[in-house]
Amino acid sequence: MKLSVLIPVHNEATCIETTLQALCAHIEGESIPYEIIVVNDNSTDNTFSVLKAIAQTNTHIQIVNRIPPNGFGLTIREGLDHITGDIVTIVMGDGSDDPQDVVASYHAIQQGYDCVFGSRFLKGSQVTDYPLHKLLLNRLANLFIRILFGLRHNDITNAFKTYRTHVIAGCQPLLAHHFNMTVELPLKAIVRGYTYTTLPIHWRNRQTGISKLKIREMGSRYLFIILYIFLEKWLSKGDYHKQSPQNTNTT
Repeated sequence: MKLSVLIPVHNEATCIETTLQALCAHIEGESIPYEIIVVNDNSTDNTFSVLKAIAQTNTHIQIVNRIPPNGFGLTIREGLDHITGDIVTIVMGDGSDDPQDVVASYHAIQQGYDCVFGSRFLKGSQVTDYPLHKLLLNRLANLFIRILFGLRHNDITNAFKTYRTHVIAGCQPLLAHHFNMTVELPLKAIVRGYTYTTLPIHWRNRQTGISKLKIREMGSRYLFIILYIFLEKWLSKGDYHKQSPQNTNTT
């Protein structure tokens, strides 16, 4: 099964080369057929120049250069239009995600799951340099989501997730323009009946560059997506639910 790695980037010139080198080394070390789709979200530094140089040395890497408006969710949505693999993993360009977890998720999904969700808060997970204020907000937001949807998965806001590509089609239409995409995709997959498992992952705060997540701007956008999917769950009468005789969620 072919793996598509989708990487959204915005002003990541200082770290994207290292991120891509590590990913390619780990994936090729497992002899996994793959492609990497890097979507440049209107970077104002020399990210695009760095990406073009890298792509010239590795035919597995494809660069998509976006036009405005900017947005993490818009970048993910455009990248999903370019994938050709059977499985897609979303990875951050800042080096916060561990390439070993990409490989582990690929193998886990082949056990028959539709989705594999990474969690930074399971036994075996490792988290390095998570800013305290973001950690507190993260745990409160995830607690709210868990209670609202009755979930055991405890890190729904984490961007690192893996899907079979038919799940992406089944989660349309996607609405999120910004980082609320990190909750739209997994919550829709869960509500629409796709199976999933959760893996402990290794995460570290970016070593270079500036975080693109603006907490003050995102609160209402997260809430909109969460409530939108909550209403779908209770009011849509299963119109968007996966048509399958089996629906078992596992963590």
